[in-house]
Amino acid sequence: MIFERVVYGEVTVLDISMALLIFLGALLISKLLALNIRRSLRDRIAREHLELIVKLLTYAAIVIAIILVLPLIGVEPSGLMVAGGIVALAVAFASQSIIGNLVSGIFLIMERPVKIGDIVEIDGITGFVEDIRIISTTLRTFDGLYVRIPNETVFTSRITNFVSHQVRRFDRVVGIRYSDDAQQAINIIGETINKYPLALVNPPAQVFVDRLGENSVNIMVMVWAPTGEWFTVRMELLLQIKTALEDAGMEIPLPQRVLWFGDNHGTGRGKDAGDTRDTGNAGN
Repeated sequence: MIFERVVYGEVTVLDISMALLIFLGALLISKLLALNIRRSLRDRIAREHLELIVKLLTYAAIVIAIILVLPLIGVEPSGLMVAGGIVALAVAFASQSIIGNLVSGIFLIMERPVKIGDIVEIDGITGFVEDIRIISTTLRTFDGLYVRIPNETVFTSRITNFVSHQVRRFDRVVGIRYSDDAQQAINIIGETINKYPLALVNPPAQVFVDRLGENSVNIMVMVWAPTGEWFTVRMELLLQIKTALEDAGMEIPLPQRVLWFGDNHGTGRGKDAGDTRDTGNAGN
């Protein structure tokens, strides 16, 4: 039979035919796998990153097919594998950080904890995500600095994404004097928030007395805003709250202390009397 005909050595036509079928089958499987990956990840991964992943998988399929085909065509892969293993081991030791960054970059692209344009904090650095590459991620800080972070560091660090959710809350403490009406201040702050167009109704804002401090009654203000307008809301609303309280005759007090140097009975009180109204005033 033609398939039993020896071509060279002990390799027959059947062996060569099987080798071609295995190689073509590996190419077909890699094409189908690439098509499936493109369909499932095209809306989640940037095109250049997706194509890189497809190429890596295609090359891996070809390498596996070659290893399977070599014995069929009379080439013993053991010697090649030993030599290749030694070379691969040397390369791995020399470039282990690069390989770690490469693998981490692939996982980051697939998981997508951050996207280009997001405001994030990574490894203690806060800024805008400029680019996500296979080896590294670049940030632009608020003061315009360019920061390149290896993907292995990004993948193993805690990531805070400030714009991942549609709404974000800001909390601020507003202090008033003990002589001011706390309930009136709460009402004024609440009315100011309700009039501000970008302050969300749902979730609702919260205004309440949070703490009785040494020099002030501290009122907690908690307001939800659209993430894209969060900084604007925080900046403008705090100014409006301050203005509204001042218009009502309320002030944000400064630290104050009164010292007592004695009393009418000559007891010689020299201790700090605690929370006071005027700095450096003497009392009886």
